[in-house]
Amino acid sequence: MPAERIRILYVDDEVNNLAAFRATFRRDYDIFTAPHIDEAYQILNQEQPIHLVIADQRMPGMTGVEFLTDIRKKYPDPLRVLLTAHMDLEALIEAVNEGRIYRYIRKPWNEAELHNTIHNAYEIYTTRRELREKMQMLEKTNDELSRFIYSASHDLRSPLMSVLGILNLAKMDQSVVDPNGYLQMIEASVLRLDDFIQKIIEYYKNSRLEIEYEPVNFKQQIEDSIANCQHLHPNVEFKIDVDQSVPFIGDNFRISVVFNNLISNAIKYQKPDEKNPWVAIRVKVNPQQAVIQVADNGIGIIQEHLQNIFKMFFRTKSLNKPGAGIGLYIAKEAVSRMGGTIDVHSVYGEGTTFEVCLPNYMQQNQAAYSYAE
Repeated sequence: MPAERIRILYVDDEVNNLAAFRATFRRDYDIFTAPHIDEAYQILNQEQPIHLVIADQRMPGMTGVEFLTDIRKKYPDPLRVLLTAHMDLEALIEAVNEGRIYRYIRKPWNEAELHNTIHNAYEIYTTRRELREKMQMLEKTNDELSRFIYSASHDLRSPLMSVLGILNLAKMDQSVVDPNGYLQMIEASVLRLDDFIQKIIEYYKNSRLEIEYEPVNFKQQIEDSIANCQHLHPNVEFKIDVDQSVPFIGDNFRISVVFNNLISNAIKYQKPDEKNPWVAIRVKVNPQQAVIQVADNGIGIIQEHLQNIFKMFFRTKSLNKPGAGIGLYIAKEAVSRMGGTIDVHSVYGEGTTFEVCLPNYMQQNQAAYSYAE
């Protein structure tokens, strides 16, 4: 027997049936009976939850199927069983298949069969309840973990910026001698760590923040992203071509996430011996969408790796490049949140092109916004 007693509500307009049901099952279960639909709702509204609702099909004002279908909206947890002597078989099968009732039992009911039905229904009820509780605990734990990571990431950036500031002062001080390049090595390590922390923050915000529709200035977005990433390879030439003759309404934060990750990726994976490294960024806006291309003449991607590059933590092991393998994953997630698409074309040894298509919400927001210059 389970630790708690199973609570059953039996609804039937025939008082004799209610009395017989109570007499048969009251020793094993907590039985609640209702000869009218209104009384059944009063019982369902009580503080103690009902585990199983059993209803007769033929009742005045509302059939058993209609009643069980109706209570599912407000009381989805109790399982629902129908007792019937005569019924349209097709309608009954439809009710079972659509999930309105757990199962049906023909009258006159068999005590052993009904016992088995009650226990099986209760097992399903408790399994659903435990699953719901575990899901709630998991969501709570996930939320707390995300908040901790976000808070820790913010807290870590402050001392990193202090270290960078001290390094810059040391490099400007002519009395500081660094023949082995240790200061440069420290600076590179700090910048890599800061880049990783920023990606964690981007991931957190992208997964939590609602979409904000506002005017987007693509030229400014690109310039800001280049300023953030240029330290990775100061010799890279940037070729920018923006055709934004019409307004574009979208999510500025997520678009910046896309540019930051695609541009930094294009810079990182340049060929070490390339004399003229370049990254080409093209944007063409029309009333329906914006098409963004970020291309480079870097090392390219091996064909067999193309299907995996948007997976979290995927990195090409053969390439000795810094990174955690989350940048392209974050970019793809940001594009998906905006209702867009992202594709990649690459030839190993020649370069890579990413193409992003984002919907323009200009028409939906035309009255609220004007073009951002």
